[in-house]
Amino acid sequence: MDRKKELKQQYKETTVEAGVFQIKNTKNEKVFIGSTPNLKTLNGLKFMLQNNTHRNKELQENWNQLGQDAFTIEILEKLKKNEEDPYYNEKEALGELEEK
Repeated sequence: MDRKKELKQQYKETTVEAGVFQIKNTKNEKVFIGSTPNLKTLNGLKFMLQNNTHRNKELQENWNQLGQDAFTIEILEKLKKNEEDPYYNEKEALGELEEK
């Protein structure tokens, strides 16, 4: 039971980082740019591609044709949160970072 409490506490203390990432096709140099409020979800993104359920059809078709080894996934930039600003909106800031 103590192990369960320890894991819950560890989960609560884990910081959630937002940011912008890219999935690059190393065969044709096409790049998919995306953003997420939780960069740890990139594993889920890879899982969707592996299971043919990603919503970007062109990316999914390329993944299916060329295989996982033809792609790299990397974090381009992490969002620096400004929680001191009373008008700070993480979603808007993330969108601006993705546009950049």
